[in-house]
Amino acid sequence: MHLLNKHTPIQSMTGFAAVFHDTEAGRLQLELRSVNSRFLDLQLRMPDDLRSAEPALRELLTAGIARGKVECRISLQRAGGETRQPVIDRGLLAQLLTVAGQIAAAAPGAAPPTVADLMRWPGLIAEPSADTEALQQAVVTAARAALAEFSASRAREGARLAAIIGERGAQMRAHVAAVRAAAPALLAAFEARLVERLRAALGSAAGGNGPPLEPLMDRIGQEVTLHGMRIDVAEEIARLDTHLDELDRVLAAGGAVGKRLDFLLQELNREANTLGSKGASVDLTATVIELKLLIEQIREQVQNLE
Repeated sequence: MHLLNKHTPIQSMTGFAAVFHDTEAGRLQLELRSVNSRFLDLQLRMPDDLRSAEPALRELLTAGIARGKVECRISLQRAGGETRQPVIDRGLLAQLLTVAGQIAAAAPGAAPPTVADLMRWPGLIAEPSADTEALQQAVVTAARAALAEFSASRAREGARLAAIIGERGAQMRAHVAAVRAAAPALLAAFEARLVERLRAALGSAAGGNGPPLEPLMDRIGQEVTLHGMRIDVAEEIARLDTHLDELDRVLAAGGAVGKRLDFLLQELNREANTLGSKGASVDLTATVIELKLLIEQIREQVQNLE
């Protein structure tokens, strides 16, 4: 079961943490850093003598991080006063000397191996290995501490981004409220202008000899009303309000909200486009442009959220 849930704070996919952990073998340093990514991309970089801790480390990090390109870098600085006597594999040395003697017997002119040659032979001289189990436990302990600091770092950045998104959402809500308040007057003015233009056109065409104007105007009024219903923006305003309510709810719920917000922004953008296609005034068109700019500003922040 994933450690993240809806009660956790919103987290950015950008974060950094570094911890130090002293062991008998030396000082262990573990760093976590991440940038945004569509999925979780975890890269582990560590010395070969710490590879035994990789399975436990990978399990711990994947349980605590949902998304992001994450790099975990581990290094071990050996203790300065540590006494580390090289260990000679005497069995291997004896075998090498036996083989060298056989070569010398078969090829008397061949030069015998030097001490330097023997020292370079793989596996002949080895350093004493540290307690593998103790080092593995130390890596896991350091990783837990780093993950806590890393999550706190991403949560702080996530809170900042969430505040920006909430502010942009409030600005969008203000624009939608202004459209709602102005919509009836805009619609009435549009219908009045359309009726006057049609009246003038009919009057010019009839030249005073055509059918009575008033019955024609009644029919025109009905058509204008139907046209007004087609350009009415009440439905778009209602859906924008619903989407903005959902935006506030998602931000308040917390957790991994990036993908949900990305989908919500697509819906907001769709409604803004529909609203723009019904634009009956310059002011409404300008408001739609502002809405789309705010949506894009929110999208830029959402790309960094887990």
